Amino acid sequence: MIEMVRTPDERFNNLIDFPYSPHYIENLRGFENLRLHYIDEGPKKAECTFLCLHGQPTWSYLYRKMIPIFLEAGYRVIAPDFFGFGRSDKPIKDEVYTFEFHRNSLISFLNYIDSSNIILVCQDWGGLLGLTLPMEMPNRFSRLILMNTALGTGDYEISQGFKSFRDWVNRTPDMDVGKLMIRAIPNLTKEEVKVYDAPFPDVTFKAGIRRFPNLVPTELNAPGADISRKARDWFKNEWSGDAFMAIGMQDPVLGPPIMKILRSFIPRCSKPLRLKEAGHFVQEWGNIVAKKALEYFKL
Repeated sequence: MIEMVRTPDERFNNLIDFPYSPHYIENLRGFENLRLHYIDEGPKKAECTFLCLHGQPTWSYLYRKMIPIFLEAGYRVIAPDFFGFGRSDKPIKDEVYTFEFHRNSLISFLNYIDSSNIILVCQDWGGLLGLTLPMEMPNRFSRLILMNTALGTGDYEISQGFKSFRDWVNRTPDMDVGKLMIRAIPNLTKEEVKVYDAPFPDVTFKAGIRRFPNLVPTELNAPGADISRKARDWFKNEWSGDAFMAIGMQDPVLGPPIMKILRSFIPRCSKPLRLKEAGHFVQEWGNIVAKKALEYFKL
C-alpha cells in the first residue's frame, strides 16, 4: 500500500472558469489504492479526442482556456491530473515518484479510457512523459500539440534556466505554488492563484511537485532517458501524424532553444507559433493556441 493524502474537496470550490465535473478512477490497474482524477467533456463518439497533459506544479485547470475551444468545435476533451497533483491522490514519500511510476500510470489511464484518434496536447512534463506514449500505442494517437516541452533523451545540454529552477526546488521543499505561478504569469487574478494553490494545503501534499524537476532525464543513463531516445527514434522513423508547435518565448526553462531541438525530432511539425509575451505556461495563452491548432489541422 502506498501511503498517501487526499486534498479535501472543499479546496476546489469556486473554480474560476472551470465548470467541469470531476471524474475519478479508484481501481486503475497497477495503482489500485490511489484515486486518479480527470475531466471528460464533449461527445464520447467525437471524431477526435484531445488528451491534455499538464506539468509541474499545475493540474488540469491549466487547460481552462483551451478546453472550451475544443468543445465548441465538437470534440472530446480528456485532462487527467498526475498522481501528486490537482485532485488526484498524493503519495507522501518522495521516492514513490519516478519516471516509470508516472509513465505507467498514463499507460494504465489510456487503456482505461480506451479512446482513439487522440490529439496529444502537452507542455512541460505533459510532453516529457506524454511523448513517450505514441510508440507504445500507435493506433491511438493521430496528432500532437506541443508547447514548451521536451524529450529527456539525456544527450543534449539542458538550459541553465532549468538547472537554476531545479536547484531552487531542492532548496524549497515547502514551495508556495501560488507565488511561483504569479511570478511566472503576472496577470493571474488572486482567484486563479488560489486555484493553482488549492491542491497543496501543506508540505505533506508536495512530494510530487518537489520530485518532478529531479526526474528530468538529463544524463544518458538517467531513468527515462533510454525510453525517451526510443521515442525520439520512433518519431523520426515511424510517426505518420501531424504536429502543431507553439512556443512561449519568455520561458528560460523550456524555451526556444529546447523547442528547436524537439522540432528536429518530430517530422511534419508546423512552423512554430511564437508567442512573444508568453512564458513557460503557454496554456495561459491557450485560446490563441487552440484556435491556431484547429486551423492548422483543418478541424
